[in-house]
Amino acid sequence: MRTDQSPAANESPRLPKLTRKPALLAAALIATGALGLTLGSGMPFAVAETAQTPQTMEMPFGRAPLTFADLVAKVSPAVVSINVKGDVKMAQNDGMPIPGMPDLPEDNPLYDFFKQFRKGMPQGPSKPTPSLAQGSGFFVSEDGYLVTNNHVVEDADNISVTMEDGEKFTAKLVGTDPRTDLALLKVTEETSKKFPFVKFSDKAPRVGDWVLAVGNPFGLGGTVTAGIISAHNRDIGSGPYDYLQIDAAVNRGNSGGPTFNLDGEVIGVNTAIFSPSGGNVGIAFAVPAALVKQVVTELQSDGSVDRGWLGVVIQNVNDDIADSIGLKEPKGAMITKVTEDGPASKEDIKAGDVIVEVNGEEVKDSRDLARKIAELDPDTEVKLSIVRYGDKREVDMMLGSFPSAKKLAALQDEPANQSEQMEDLGLSLAPAVKIPGAGDEGVVITEVDPSSDAADKGLKPGDIILQVAGVNVSAPGDVSTGVKKAMAGAKDGKDTVKVLMQVKTGDQTRFVALSLKKA
Repeated sequence: MRTDQSPAANESPRLPKLTRKPALLAAALIATGALGLTLGSGMPFAVAETAQTPQTMEMPFGRAPLTFADLVAKVSPAVVSINVKGDVKMAQNDGMPIPGMPDLPEDNPLYDFFKQFRKGMPQGPSKPTPSLAQGSGFFVSEDGYLVTNNHVVEDADNISVTMEDGEKFTAKLVGTDPRTDLALLKVTEETSKKFPFVKFSDKAPRVGDWVLAVGNPFGLGGTVTAGIISAHNRDIGSGPYDYLQIDAAVNRGNSGGPTFNLDGEVIGVNTAIFSPSGGNVGIAFAVPAALVKQVVTELQSDGSVDRGWLGVVIQNVNDDIADSIGLKEPKGAMITKVTEDGPASKEDIKAGDVIVEVNGEEVKDSRDLARKIAELDPDTEVKLSIVRYGDKREVDMMLGSFPSAKKLAALQDEPANQSEQMEDLGLSLAPAVKIPGAGDEGVVITEVDPSSDAADKGLKPGDIILQVAGVNVSAPGDVSTGVKKAMAGAKDGKDTVKVLMQVKTGDQTRFVALSLKKA
Protein backbone atom coordinates (compact mmCIF):
# COMPACT_ATOMS: atom_id res chain seq x y z
CA MET A 1 0.00 0.00 0.00
CA ARG A 2 1.38 3.46 -1.02
CA THR A 3 1.69 5.88 1.84
CA ASP A 4 3.38 8.82 0.03
CA GLN A 5 1.46 11.51 -1.84
CA SER A 6 3.56 11.47 -5.02
CA PRO A 7 2.14 9.89 -8.21
CA ALA A 8 3.37 6.52 -9.40
CA ALA A 9 6.04 6.53 -12.10
CA ASN A 10 3.55 5.60 -14.83
CA GLU A 11 0.87 8.02 -13.69
CA SER A 12 0.34 11.59 -14.75
CA PRO A 13 0.57 14.12 -11.94
CA ARG A 14 -2.88 15.17 -10.81
CA LEU A 15 -3.85 18.77 -10.51
CA PRO A 16 -4.85 19.77 -7.01
CA LYS A 17 -8.55 20.10 -6.42
CA LEU A 18 -9.45 23.76 -6.75
CA THR A 19 -12.59 25.29 -5.37
CA ARG A 20 -11.92 28.91 -6.35
CA LYS A 21 -13.93 31.01 -8.76
CA PRO A 22 -13.76 30.09 -12.50
CA ALA A 23 -11.61 33.10 -13.40
CA LEU A 24 -9.02 32.17 -10.76
CA LEU A 25 -9.19 28.55 -11.81
CA ALA A 26 -8.38 29.51 -15.41
CA ALA A 27 -5.46 31.62 -14.20
CA ALA A 28 -4.08 28.72 -12.17
CA LEU A 29 -4.40 26.32 -15.09
CA ILE A 30 -2.62 28.75 -17.42
CA ALA A 31 0.17 29.16 -14.90
CA THR A 32 0.76 25.38 -14.77
CA GLY A 33 0.64 25.02 -18.56
CA ALA A 34 -2.28 22.63 -18.30
CA LEU A 35 -4.76 24.75 -20.22
CA GLY A 36 -4.67 25.44 -23.97
CA LEU A 37 -6.46 28.58 -25.05
CA THR A 38 -7.41 30.37 -28.21
CA LEU A 39 -6.86 34.03 -28.96
CA GLY A 40 -9.50 36.34 -30.40
CA SER A 41 -9.59 34.74 -33.86
CA GLY A 42 -9.71 31.21 -32.48
CA MET A 43 -6.15 30.43 -33.58
CA PRO A 44 -4.37 27.93 -31.27
CA PHE A 45 -1.67 29.11 -28.91
CA ALA A 46 0.51 26.21 -27.84
CA VAL A 47 1.96 26.54 -24.34
CA ALA A 48 5.45 25.20 -23.68
CA GLU A 49 5.50 21.83 -21.92
CA THR A 50 7.49 21.45 -18.75
CA ALA A 51 9.07 18.16 -19.76
CA GLN A 52 10.96 19.57 -22.73
CA THR A 53 11.40 23.21 -23.73
CA PRO A 54 11.10 23.71 -27.50
CA GLN A 55 13.18 26.29 -29.38
CA THR A 56 10.12 28.17 -30.55
CA MET A 57 6.57 28.81 -29.41
CA GLU A 58 3.80 28.50 -31.95
CA MET A 59 2.29 31.94 -32.44
CA PRO A 60 -0.76 32.94 -34.49
CA PHE A 61 1.40 34.65 -37.13
CA GLY A 62 4.75 32.88 -36.99
CA ARG A 63 7.44 31.78 -34.61
CA ALA A 64 8.75 33.62 -31.59
CA PRO A 65 12.31 32.42 -30.92
CA LEU A 66 13.48 31.68 -27.41
CA THR A 67 17.05 32.26 -28.57
CA PHE A 68 18.73 34.04 -31.48
CA ALA A 69 21.98 32.12 -31.06
CA ASP A 70 21.69 29.97 -34.19
CA LEU A 71 20.75 32.98 -36.31
CA VAL A 72 23.65 35.02 -34.93
CA ALA A 73 26.09 32.22 -35.65
CA LYS A 74 24.80 32.08 -39.21
CA VAL A 75 24.99 35.79 -40.13
CA SER A 76 27.66 37.41 -37.96
CA PRO A 77 30.70 36.12 -39.93
CA ALA A 78 29.57 38.28 -42.89
CA VAL A 79 29.52 41.49 -40.81
CA VAL A 80 32.74 43.51 -40.54
CA SER A 81 34.16 46.57 -38.85
CA ILE A 82 35.17 49.37 -41.22
CA ASN A 83 38.36 51.25 -40.37
CA VAL A 84 39.14 54.45 -42.25
CA LYS A 85 42.39 56.38 -42.57
CA GLY A 86 42.55 59.86 -44.01
CA ASP A 87 41.66 63.43 -43.20
CA VAL A 88 38.19 62.48 -42.05
CA LYS A 89 36.32 65.05 -39.97
CA MET A 90 34.38 63.87 -36.96
CA ALA A 91 31.92 65.61 -34.73
CA GLN A 92 33.50 66.52 -31.41
CA ASN A 93 32.26 65.95 -27.89
CA ASP A 94 34.02 68.27 -25.43
CA GLY A 95 36.98 68.47 -27.77
CA MET A 96 37.21 64.69 -28.25
CA PRO A 97 36.19 62.95 -31.50
CA ILE A 98 32.96 60.97 -31.38
CA PRO A 99 33.50 57.53 -33.00
CA GLY A 100 31.09 56.92 -35.83
CA MET A 101 29.65 60.44 -35.73
CA PRO A 102 30.67 62.28 -38.91
CA ASP A 103 30.99 66.05 -39.16
CA LEU A 104 29.07 66.28 -42.41
CA PRO A 105 29.20 69.32 -44.71
CA GLU A 106 26.03 71.38 -44.97
CA ASP A 107 25.32 70.13 -48.52
CA ASN A 108 25.24 66.48 -47.39
CA PRO A 109 21.71 64.97 -47.54
CA LEU A 110 22.00 63.80 -43.92
CA TYR A 111 23.46 67.05 -42.52
CA ASP A 112 20.20 68.26 -40.97
CA PHE A 113 19.46 64.88 -39.42
CA PHE A 114 22.87 64.50 -37.76
CA LYS A 115 22.80 68.15 -36.68
CA GLN A 116 19.56 67.42 -34.87
CA PHE A 117 21.10 64.25 -33.44
CA ARG A 118 24.00 66.22 -31.89
CA LYS A 119 21.74 68.77 -30.17
CA GLY A 120 22.48 68.99 -26.48
CA MET A 121 25.91 67.34 -26.78
CA PRO A 122 29.01 69.42 -25.87
CA GLN A 123 30.72 70.39 -29.09
CA GLY A 124 34.40 71.06 -29.55
CA PRO A 125 36.11 72.19 -32.76
CA SER A 126 35.85 69.82 -35.69
CA LYS A 127 39.38 68.70 -36.56
CA PRO A 128 40.83 66.47 -39.26
CA THR A 129 41.57 63.06 -37.78
CA PRO A 130 44.32 60.95 -39.31
CA SER A 131 42.73 57.64 -38.27
CA LEU A 132 39.19 56.69 -37.36
CA ALA A 133 37.41 53.43 -36.56
CA GLN A 134 34.34 54.59 -38.35
CA GLY A 135 31.56 52.04 -38.64
CA SER A 136 30.25 48.72 -39.90
CA GLY A 137 29.60 46.88 -43.14
CA PHE A 138 28.76 43.46 -44.53
CA PHE A 139 29.73 41.17 -47.40
CA VAL A 140 27.19 40.68 -50.19
CA SER A 141 29.29 38.33 -52.35
CA GLU A 142 31.90 35.65 -51.76
CA ASP A 143 34.43 37.54 -53.90
CA GLY A 144 34.62 40.43 -51.44
CA TYR A 145 32.02 43.11 -52.24
CA LEU A 146 30.81 44.94 -49.13
CA VAL A 147 28.02 47.41 -48.39
CA THR A 148 28.30 50.25 -45.87
CA ASN A 149 27.17 53.88 -45.46
CA ASN A 150 28.57 56.65 -47.62
CA HIS A 151 29.18 58.82 -44.56
CA VAL A 152 31.34 56.05 -43.09
CA VAL A 153 33.88 56.07 -45.94
CA GLU A 154 33.44 59.55 -47.40
CA ASP A 155 36.80 61.31 -47.97
CA ALA A 156 38.76 58.23 -46.85
CA ASP A 157 42.30 57.68 -48.18
CA ASN A 158 42.63 54.10 -46.95
CA ILE A 159 39.96 51.61 -45.95
CA SER A 160 40.41 48.33 -44.10
CA VAL A 161 37.86 45.79 -42.93
CA THR A 162 38.15 43.56 -39.88
CA MET A 163 36.25 40.30 -39.81
CA GLU A 164 34.68 38.59 -36.83
CA ASP A 165 37.75 36.38 -36.30
CA GLY A 166 40.09 39.39 -36.37
CA GLU A 167 41.40 38.85 -39.90
CA LYS A 168 41.97 42.15 -41.74
CA PHE A 169 41.81 43.10 -45.42
CA THR A 170 42.29 46.32 -47.33
CA ALA A 171 39.39 47.53 -49.45
CA LYS A 172 38.75 50.09 -52.16
CA LEU A 173 35.76 52.29 -52.78
CA VAL A 174 33.78 51.06 -55.79
CA GLY A 175 31.11 53.75 -55.70
CA THR A 176 28.94 55.91 -53.47
CA ASP A 177 25.42 57.28 -53.53
CA PRO A 178 25.07 60.24 -51.11
CA ARG A 179 21.37 60.46 -51.93
CA THR A 180 20.71 57.17 -50.08
CA ASP A 181 23.91 57.31 -47.97
CA LEU A 182 25.12 53.98 -49.38
CA ALA A 183 28.58 52.90 -50.51
CA LEU A 184 29.99 49.76 -52.13
CA LEU A 185 33.50 48.49 -51.27
CA LYS A 186 35.64 45.66 -52.65
CA VAL A 187 38.45 43.75 -50.95
CA THR A 188 41.60 44.51 -52.98
CA GLU A 189 44.04 41.91 -51.65
CA GLU A 190 44.75 38.85 -53.75
CA THR A 191 43.27 35.94 -51.85
CA SER A 192 41.64 32.60 -52.56
CA LYS A 193 39.38 33.12 -49.58
CA LYS A 194 35.67 32.86 -50.16
CA PHE A 195 34.10 35.45 -47.94
CA PRO A 196 30.95 34.66 -45.95
CA PHE A 197 28.12 36.77 -47.29
CA VAL A 198 24.44 37.45 -46.72
CA LYS A 199 21.53 38.01 -49.07
CA PHE A 200 18.90 40.72 -49.22
CA SER A 201 15.32 39.82 -48.39
CA ASP A 202 12.84 39.79 -51.28
CA LYS A 203 9.85 40.42 -49.04
CA ALA A 204 9.06 43.60 -47.17
CA PRO A 205 9.05 43.27 -43.37
CA ARG A 206 5.92 44.00 -41.40
CA VAL A 207 5.59 46.29 -38.43
CA GLY A 208 6.11 44.06 -35.40
CA ASP A 209 8.46 41.57 -37.10
CA TRP A 210 11.55 40.52 -35.15
CA VAL A 211 14.88 41.94 -36.36
CA LEU A 212 18.55 41.64 -35.42
CA ALA A 213 20.99 44.53 -35.81
CA VAL A 214 24.65 43.53 -36.12
CA GLY A 215 27.53 46.00 -36.12
CA ASN A 216 30.44 47.66 -34.37
CA PRO A 217 28.99 50.15 -31.85
CA PHE A 218 31.48 52.46 -30.14
CA GLY A 219 34.33 50.52 -31.77
CA LEU A 220 33.76 47.60 -29.39
CA GLY A 221 33.72 44.95 -32.11
CA GLY A 222 30.93 42.71 -33.35
CA THR A 223 27.77 43.27 -31.34
CA VAL A 224 24.22 41.94 -31.79
CA THR A 225 20.98 43.52 -30.60
CA ALA A 226 17.37 42.43 -31.11
CA GLY A 227 14.13 44.34 -31.58
CA ILE A 228 11.20 44.76 -33.92
CA ILE A 229 10.19 46.84 -36.91
CA SER A 230 8.55 49.89 -35.37
CA ALA A 231 7.33 51.66 -38.51
CA HIS A 232 7.61 51.95 -42.27
CA ASN A 233 8.04 55.02 -44.49
CA ARG A 234 9.84 57.28 -42.06
CA ASP A 235 11.02 60.63 -43.45
CA ILE A 236 14.31 61.66 -41.81
CA GLY A 237 14.86 64.71 -44.01
CA SER A 238 17.55 63.23 -46.26
CA GLY A 239 15.77 63.24 -49.61
CA PRO A 240 12.72 61.60 -51.12
CA TYR A 241 13.36 58.12 -49.77
CA ASP A 242 11.63 56.48 -46.82
CA TYR A 243 13.33 54.51 -44.06
CA LEU A 244 12.47 51.61 -41.78
CA GLN A 245 12.28 52.47 -38.10
CA ILE A 246 13.53 49.78 -35.73
CA ASP A 247 13.83 49.63 -31.94
CA ALA A 248 16.84 47.31 -31.77
CA ALA A 249 19.69 49.05 -29.93
CA VAL A 250 21.72 50.88 -32.60
CA ASN A 251 24.50 53.24 -31.56
CA ARG A 252 27.39 55.22 -33.01
CA GLY A 253 29.51 52.81 -35.02
CA ASN A 254 26.54 50.70 -36.11
CA SER A 255 26.26 52.84 -39.25
CA GLY A 256 26.51 50.69 -42.36
CA GLY A 257 25.70 47.48 -40.52
CA PRO A 258 22.85 45.17 -41.53
CA THR A 259 19.48 44.50 -39.95
CA PHE A 260 18.33 40.89 -40.38
CA ASN A 261 15.00 39.11 -40.32
CA LEU A 262 14.59 35.68 -38.70
CA ASP A 263 15.55 33.99 -41.98
CA GLY A 264 18.99 35.60 -41.84
CA GLU A 265 18.25 37.92 -44.75
CA VAL A 266 19.10 41.63 -44.78
CA ILE A 267 16.00 43.80 -44.56
CA GLY A 268 17.84 47.10 -44.18
CA VAL A 269 21.14 48.97 -43.71
CA ASN A 270 21.44 50.88 -40.43
CA THR A 271 21.99 54.53 -41.30
CA ALA A 272 20.95 56.87 -38.51
CA ILE A 273 19.57 57.06 -35.00
CA PHE A 274 17.53 59.70 -33.26
CA SER A 275 18.72 60.56 -29.77
CA PRO A 276 19.01 63.78 -27.75
CA SER A 277 21.85 62.25 -25.70
CA GLY A 278 23.86 60.48 -28.40
CA GLY A 279 23.01 56.99 -27.19
CA ASN A 280 20.32 54.51 -28.09
CA VAL A 281 16.77 55.48 -27.16
CA GLY A 282 15.05 52.87 -29.30
CA ILE A 283 14.68 54.92 -32.48
CA ALA A 284 16.92 53.84 -35.35
CA PHE A 285 16.52 54.08 -39.11
CA ALA A 286 17.55 51.69 -41.87
CA VAL A 287 17.57 51.94 -45.67
CA PRO A 288 15.09 49.28 -46.91
CA ALA A 289 16.60 46.25 -48.67
CA ALA A 290 14.71 46.82 -51.94
CA LEU A 291 16.32 50.25 -52.34
CA VAL A 292 19.75 48.97 -51.25
CA LYS A 293 19.68 46.20 -53.88
CA GLN A 294 18.84 48.67 -56.63
CA VAL A 295 21.59 51.09 -55.60
CA VAL A 296 24.24 48.39 -55.10
CA THR A 297 23.56 46.95 -58.55
CA GLU A 298 24.13 50.35 -60.17
CA LEU A 299 27.21 51.07 -58.06
CA GLN A 300 28.75 47.75 -59.03
CA SER A 301 28.21 48.36 -62.74
CA ASP A 302 28.77 52.14 -63.00
CA GLY A 303 30.26 53.35 -59.71
CA SER A 304 27.45 55.88 -59.30
CA VAL A 305 23.67 56.22 -59.49
CA ASP A 306 22.15 58.43 -62.19
CA ARG A 307 18.72 59.89 -61.53
CA GLY A 308 16.37 62.08 -63.48
CA TRP A 309 16.06 65.75 -62.54
CA LEU A 310 13.34 68.33 -63.19
CA GLY A 311 15.20 71.36 -61.87
CA VAL A 312 12.49 72.70 -59.57
CA VAL A 313 11.97 73.30 -55.86
CA ILE A 314 8.65 71.91 -54.63
CA GLN A 315 6.33 71.87 -51.62
CA ASN A 316 3.18 70.00 -50.58
CA VAL A 317 -0.29 71.31 -51.41
CA ASN A 318 -2.43 71.97 -48.35
CA ASP A 319 -6.20 72.54 -48.16
CA ASP A 320 -5.94 76.32 -48.42
CA ILE A 321 -3.67 76.20 -51.47
CA ALA A 322 -5.89 73.61 -53.17
CA ASP A 323 -8.94 75.78 -52.57
CA SER A 324 -7.21 78.91 -53.85
CA ILE A 325 -6.26 77.38 -57.22
CA GLY A 326 -9.34 75.26 -57.82
CA LEU A 327 -8.03 71.79 -56.95
CA LYS A 328 -10.68 69.40 -55.62
CA GLU A 329 -8.28 67.90 -53.06
CA PRO A 330 -4.82 68.76 -51.66
CA LYS A 331 -2.70 66.52 -53.85
CA GLY A 332 0.25 67.09 -56.13
CA ALA A 333 3.50 69.04 -55.74
CA MET A 334 3.58 72.83 -56.04
CA ILE A 335 6.62 74.42 -57.68
CA THR A 336 8.06 77.19 -55.49
CA LYS A 337 11.05 77.91 -57.70
CA VAL A 338 12.35 76.94 -61.14
CA THR A 339 16.11 76.41 -60.92
CA GLU A 340 18.07 78.63 -63.26
CA ASP A 341 19.54 76.66 -66.18
CA GLY A 342 17.69 73.53 -65.01
CA PRO A 343 15.60 71.34 -67.37
CA ALA A 344 12.28 72.97 -66.34
CA SER A 345 13.63 76.47 -67.06
CA LYS A 346 13.55 75.60 -70.78
CA GLU A 347 9.80 74.84 -70.65
CA ASP A 348 6.64 76.78 -69.85
CA ILE A 349 6.83 75.88 -66.17
CA LYS A 350 6.53 78.54 -63.49
CA ALA A 351 6.44 78.95 -59.73
CA GLY A 352 2.87 78.34 -58.61
CA ASP A 353 2.28 75.46 -61.02
CA VAL A 354 1.15 72.21 -59.40
CA ILE A 355 2.36 68.92 -60.89
CA VAL A 356 -0.48 66.43 -60.44
CA GLU A 357 0.63 63.56 -62.72
CA VAL A 358 3.84 62.09 -64.14
CA ASN A 359 3.36 59.93 -67.24
CA GLY A 360 -0.30 59.48 -66.30
CA GLU A 361 0.41 58.44 -62.68
CA GLU A 362 -1.07 60.55 -59.90
CA VAL A 363 1.35 62.56 -57.76
CA LYS A 364 0.35 62.39 -54.10
CA ASP A 365 2.76 64.96 -52.67
CA SER A 366 6.19 66.49 -53.12
CA ARG A 367 8.08 63.40 -51.91
CA ASP A 368 6.07 61.21 -54.25
CA LEU A 369 7.02 63.44 -57.18
CA ALA A 370 10.69 63.37 -56.17
CA ARG A 371 10.65 59.56 -56.04
CA LYS A 372 8.90 59.22 -59.38
CA ILE A 373 11.41 61.48 -61.13
CA ALA A 374 14.39 59.84 -59.37
CA GLU A 375 13.29 56.43 -60.68
CA LEU A 376 13.64 57.69 -64.27
CA ASP A 377 16.92 57.91 -66.14
CA PRO A 378 18.43 61.22 -67.25
CA ASP A 379 17.61 62.27 -70.83
CA THR A 380 14.23 60.56 -70.54
CA GLU A 381 11.14 62.17 -72.09
CA VAL A 382 8.49 62.72 -69.43
CA LYS A 383 4.88 63.95 -69.63
CA LEU A 384 3.79 66.20 -66.78
CA SER A 385 0.20 67.13 -66.00
CA ILE A 386 0.22 70.63 -64.52
CA VAL A 387 -2.49 72.77 -62.94
CA ARG A 388 -1.94 76.53 -63.17
CA TYR A 389 -4.57 78.47 -61.24
CA GLY A 390 -7.33 76.02 -62.13
CA ASP A 391 -6.31 75.24 -65.72
CA LYS A 392 -4.86 71.80 -66.37
CA ARG A 393 -2.43 71.22 -69.23
CA GLU A 394 0.28 68.80 -70.37
CA VAL A 395 3.99 69.54 -70.67
CA ASP A 396 6.42 67.19 -72.43
CA MET A 397 10.03 67.70 -71.41
CA MET A 398 13.41 66.00 -71.21
CA LEU A 399 14.81 65.20 -67.78
CA GLY A 400 18.30 66.26 -66.83
CA SER A 401 20.81 64.42 -64.63
CA PHE A 402 20.52 65.00 -60.89
CA PRO A 403 23.52 67.16 -59.92
CA SER A 404 25.87 66.64 -57.00
CA ALA A 405 24.85 68.12 -53.66
CA LYS A 406 27.36 70.95 -53.94
CA LYS A 407 26.30 71.85 -57.47
CA LEU A 408 22.64 71.68 -56.52
CA ALA A 409 23.18 73.97 -53.54
CA ALA A 410 24.95 76.45 -55.82
CA LEU A 411 22.14 76.34 -58.39
CA GLN A 412 19.47 76.93 -55.76
CA ASP A 413 21.36 79.61 -53.86
CA GLU A 414 19.74 83.04 -54.06
CA PRO A 415 19.88 86.25 -52.00
CA ALA A 416 17.59 86.25 -48.98
CA ASN A 417 14.19 88.30 -50.11
CA GLN A 418 9.26 102.37 -45.72
CA SER A 419 5.96 100.55 -45.45
CA GLU A 420 2.30 100.61 -46.41
CA GLN A 421 -0.37 99.07 -44.22
CA MET A 422 -2.85 96.60 -45.71
CA GLU A 423 -5.41 96.03 -42.98
CA ASP A 424 -7.41 93.39 -44.86
CA LEU A 425 -4.33 91.18 -45.00
CA GLY A 426 -3.06 92.15 -41.56
CA LEU A 427 0.28 93.15 -43.09
CA SER A 428 2.51 96.18 -43.47
CA LEU A 429 4.54 96.07 -46.69
CA ALA A 430 7.46 97.87 -48.31
CA PRO A 431 9.23 97.43 -51.67
CA ALA A 432 12.21 95.08 -51.27
CA VAL A 433 14.47 97.55 -53.13
CA LYS A 434 13.98 100.06 -50.31
CA ILE A 435 15.04 97.63 -47.56
CA PRO A 436 18.83 97.17 -47.29
CA GLY A 437 19.81 93.57 -47.90
CA ALA A 438 16.34 92.51 -49.07
CA GLY A 439 17.25 92.28 -52.76
CA ASP A 440 15.34 93.78 -55.65
CA GLU A 441 12.38 91.38 -55.94
CA GLY A 442 9.02 91.50 -54.24
CA VAL A 443 7.72 93.37 -51.22
CA VAL A 444 8.96 92.94 -47.67
CA ILE A 445 6.62 92.27 -44.77
CA THR A 446 7.57 94.81 -42.12
CA GLU A 447 4.78 94.08 -39.63
CA VAL A 448 2.18 91.35 -39.04
CA ASP A 449 -1.05 91.73 -37.08
CA PRO A 450 -0.85 88.91 -34.49
CA SER A 451 -4.62 88.34 -34.72
CA SER A 452 -4.62 87.99 -38.53
CA ASP A 453 -4.80 84.92 -40.74
CA ALA A 454 -1.33 85.87 -41.99
CA ALA A 455 0.06 85.36 -38.49
CA ASP A 456 -1.78 82.06 -38.17
CA LYS A 457 -0.18 80.91 -41.45
CA GLY A 458 3.29 81.69 -40.15
CA LEU A 459 4.10 84.93 -42.01
CA LYS A 460 6.47 87.19 -40.11
CA PRO A 461 8.44 90.43 -40.55
CA GLY A 462 11.31 89.96 -43.00
CA ASP A 463 9.40 87.56 -45.24
CA ILE A 464 9.21 88.67 -48.86
CA ILE A 465 6.07 88.34 -50.97
CA LEU A 466 7.04 87.60 -54.56
CA GLN A 467 3.69 86.85 -56.14
CA VAL A 468 -0.02 87.27 -55.35
CA ALA A 469 -2.62 85.29 -57.30
CA GLY A 470 -0.13 84.82 -60.11
CA VAL A 471 0.83 88.50 -60.25
CA ASN A 472 4.51 89.33 -59.70
CA VAL A 473 4.79 92.10 -57.12
CA SER A 474 7.40 94.78 -56.51
CA ALA A 475 5.29 97.33 -54.60
CA PRO A 476 2.35 97.21 -52.14
CA GLY A 477 0.04 98.36 -54.96
CA ASP A 478 0.88 95.18 -56.88
CA VAL A 479 -0.30 93.16 -53.90
CA SER A 480 -3.63 94.98 -54.04
CA THR A 481 -3.86 94.17 -57.77
CA GLY A 482 -3.32 90.48 -57.02
CA VAL A 483 -5.94 90.50 -54.28
CA LYS A 484 -8.49 92.08 -56.66
CA LYS A 485 -7.71 89.39 -59.23
CA ALA A 486 -8.36 86.67 -56.64
CA MET A 487 -11.61 88.37 -55.63
CA ALA A 488 -12.77 88.59 -59.23
CA GLY A 489 -12.11 84.91 -59.82
CA ALA A 490 -13.76 83.73 -56.60
CA LYS A 491 -16.65 81.31 -56.80
CA ASP A 492 -20.09 82.64 -56.02
CA GLY A 493 -21.71 81.60 -52.77
CA LYS A 494 -18.57 81.71 -50.64
CA ASP A 495 -18.08 84.22 -47.86
CA THR A 496 -14.31 84.06 -48.01
CA VAL A 497 -11.71 84.02 -50.76
CA LYS A 498 -8.35 82.23 -50.70
CA VAL A 499 -5.54 84.50 -51.94
CA LEU A 500 -2.45 82.53 -52.95
CA MET A 501 0.90 84.19 -52.26
CA GLN A 502 4.44 83.11 -53.03
CA VAL A 503 6.57 83.99 -50.03
CA LYS A 504 10.32 83.83 -49.51
CA THR A 505 11.87 83.31 -46.08
CA GLY A 506 15.65 83.48 -46.15
CA ASP A 507 16.63 81.41 -49.17
CA GLN A 508 13.51 79.23 -49.14
CA THR A 509 10.26 79.96 -50.98
CA ARG A 510 6.80 78.57 -50.33
CA PHE A 511 3.15 79.27 -51.13
CA VAL A 512 0.65 80.47 -48.54
CA ALA A 513 -3.08 80.92 -49.05
CA LEU A 514 -4.61 83.71 -46.93
CA SER A 515 -8.34 83.89 -46.25
CA LEU A 516 -10.08 87.21 -46.97
CA LYS A 517 -13.70 88.05 -46.39
CA LYS A 518 -15.65 89.34 -49.35
CA ALA A 519 -16.58 93.00 -49.19
